[in-house]
Amino acid sequence: MAIAANTYPSPDKLPLKRALISVFDKTGLLELAQGLAARGVEIISTGGTARALSEAGLAVRDVSELTGFPEVMDGRVKTLHPGVHGGLLGIRADPSHAAAMDQHQISGIDLLVVNLYPFEQTVASGAEAAAIVENIDIGGPAMIRAGAKNHPYVAVVTDPNDYRSVLEELEAGEGETGLDLRKRLAAKAFALTAAYDTAVSSWFASSLNDVSPSRRSFTGQLAETLRYGENPHQTAAFYKTSEVRAGVATARQVQGKELSYNNINDTDAAFELVAEFDPKRTAAVAIIKHANPCGVAEGGTILEAYQRAYACDTVSAFGGIVALNRRLDAAAAAEITKIFTEVIIAPDADEEAMAIVAGKKNLRLLLTGGLPDSRAPGLLVKSVAGGLLVQSRDNGMVDDLDLRVVTRRAPDARELEDLKFAFRIAKHVKSNAIVYAKNLATVGIGAGQMSRVDSARIAARKAEDAAAVAGGEVLTKGSVVASDAFFPFADGLLSAVAAGATAVIQPGGSMRDDEVIQAADEHGIAMVVTGMRHFRH
Repeated sequence: MAIAANTYPSPDKLPLKRALISVFDKTGLLELAQGLAARGVEIISTGGTARALSEAGLAVRDVSELTGFPEVMDGRVKTLHPGVHGGLLGIRADPSHAAAMDQHQISGIDLLVVNLYPFEQTVASGAEAAAIVENIDIGGPAMIRAGAKNHPYVAVVTDPNDYRSVLEELEAGEGETGLDLRKRLAAKAFALTAAYDTAVSSWFASSLNDVSPSRRSFTGQLAETLRYGENPHQTAAFYKTSEVRAGVATARQVQGKELSYNNINDTDAAFELVAEFDPKRTAAVAIIKHANPCGVAEGGTILEAYQRAYACDTVSAFGGIVALNRRLDAAAAAEITKIFTEVIIAPDADEEAMAIVAGKKNLRLLLTGGLPDSRAPGLLVKSVAGGLLVQSRDNGMVDDLDLRVVTRRAPDARELEDLKFAFRIAKHVKSNAIVYAKNLATVGIGAGQMSRVDSARIAARKAEDAAAVAGGEVLTKGSVVASDAFFPFADGLLSAVAAGATAVIQPGGSMRDDEVIQAADEHGIAMVVTGMRHFRH
């Protein structure tokens, strides 16, 4: 049975007479407190906050005067008291609440300024469990929730970025806060405590190795409201999570217009793909269109890698996303900017390269400071009607797999390197995925088809189109081919043979593996199985 609501109207304007300030992050604290003091607001505070204000020459009343009880247990217990929570929760217009406040000498608190112990930062620092637990804030969330619930009478500020808004409201309202501000601050306060509790529960689940806890929450902090979603009639926003991973969410945008929903999605796909290539070993470039690669290549330089990736599909590359695993230099920048490109994302860029890119004012240049770790664990979340699908990130790496030759002919050294290269790419192509590669560059990609044989045929046709543009031979002749999942029939393999492939890499595991292997042997094809599938829907 629900608790009956009180029927007292929420006042619009309320004078601010008393504030309780207790903050871990003291950014902007003195400016706020000085502004309040100048308006004659009584300031109550705790511990380090009270000391900071007193040292600045401000009159501060210690919270222990309010509670009649000292801070105990190393500060674990200081605000959990009716003297505080009564002042936050009391409905001023309710005669019984007012009488209780008078009887127990509880003063109303009109403004609560609180931010929380740095739990997530403590976890990220690699601290021991005891230190992490000690940084679970109890009194802070309790006060925030109390004040936010009673927002008709209490303004709750949890973000130093809102201090200026509060002072401006007091200036405009001659010392009063408006209901609209109190509502907006309350909404933000509850969002903060929800996110904080999510971080704590997620840490517990992780520490217990519980991959499927009975309840799971996900939170994000608004990075920006986007113009629209995948299509103009859809609304969209970009939220950042607490995951520390180099990429579009952490990148510095050097120039260009704001990123769209599709830009962010495609740029993430591009950078995750190119991170598969160790920059100490090779330069690599991935060109992405609609979350699928249209060209990927290694090279001695970023320029060479880009030129070889671009040659795979010069048509689809127009208006694409270009991701680099090394610093963008001037030579590569000059080549990339010859065609219309939406985004360039790289770990870094030199000054000359940035000056060249600046000539294309709408081209976004994102610099991340590093590459994401392709082996690192993580979670991927997808919404479905009425639920969420949650899975671990696909961090399987071909270099870590036990590759098994299942045909009479084994691949030679060049073929084996190309096979590994192609399988890296197939991991990032929408299923059913087929990737032809030659000399560490893609020469044909088939993505997102309902049958694997169609993907094989489309990839081969793409290679023919590229050859027609370049005026050379079709590069699938003498290439290798990768499949993200097993061949259910021999027809997909035979399409690759017809295109000129000499070796294939695939997970294996089909009921007709023997039939597929026999077809490979009949055509002198080398086949390697990985035992790992890379579906991407």
